[in-house]
Amino acid sequence: MQSFGHISVLLSESLSFLSPVSGGTYLDGTLGMGGHAEAILEAGSPDSRLVGIDRDREALAVAQRRLSRFADRFIPMHGDFRDAAVMLRQRDIVALDGAILDLGVSSYQFDTPERGFSYGHDAPLDMRMDRSGGITARDVVNGYTQPELARVIRTYGEERWAGRIAQFIVRERERAPVETTGQLTDIIRKAVPAGARRTGPHPARRTFQALRIEVNQELRGLEEAVESITGLLSPGARLCVISFHSLEDRAVKTAMRRMENPCTCPRSAPMCVCGKKPLGKASPRSAVEPRPEETESNPRARSARMRVFEKC
Repeated sequence: MQSFGHISVLLSESLSFLSPVSGGTYLDGTLGMGGHAEAILEAGSPDSRLVGIDRDREALAVAQRRLSRFADRFIPMHGDFRDAAVMLRQRDIVALDGAILDLGVSSYQFDTPERGFSYGHDAPLDMRMDRSGGITARDVVNGYTQPELARVIRTYGEERWAGRIAQFIVRERERAPVETTGQLTDIIRKAVPAGARRTGPHPARRTFQALRIEVNQELRGLEEAVESITGLLSPGARLCVISFHSLEDRAVKTAMRRMENPCTCPRSAPMCVCGKKPLGKASPRSAVEPRPEETESNPRARSARMRVFEKC
């Protein structure tokens, strides 16, 4: 579905696994532009309802306009999906018939140059999903030590040249602070050897990803959030989690495997005495990937992977 200039990733697959029904209660913990939420509400007509949570007030306002025709069936909330359990309890919602998390940056954020997420536009180094507070990419680039910068870029960007990039950033900021995405992109281009720049993705892609993850603490508490939201599901309901890089996918997979087998007894123990029961199962076992026709029409879908967990 394309609306408001936005294409929702793995939309038909998400609907297939969630199977929205009339009277159901659903959660979109990363509302974004509201594409998945719109499809869930349409499929669950006439009286399903959906809670949409997002950290970005601007995106939330856009989604509210898009979903206004659903009236009180759509419940918008500003916040972090990691706090979903508390936020839902405040609305007296104690059980869900399905939930979805579409991790990472939305098309709206990427396509709004002044947000500073894209190396394709020259803009202030911000990258905050919630612009009401917190550190910016500028703070990280100009305030972290060289070893700290290298760690962030290497860990979150899986960047081979993390050490050189950190070195070049520190050398440049000694002359003057690095203020814009354009400045940072130029520094990265100089740091990455010419041979490495000739193939593969844009040389700044991995560093920008790393800074975004650091600024928004995207991996913090992700495993716990997956488990917490699963705990809210009714028996037979499903959680769909769409991730866009290996670190997110690994965290989601780890959480789902732990929910399948939460026993903490030593392997040598003759029987389980901890009393922890499985919450359900990952179904299907492997990640769901976009169909070729989707990646052709929407290149941003290429790295998407969806994992599904069914509550027992």
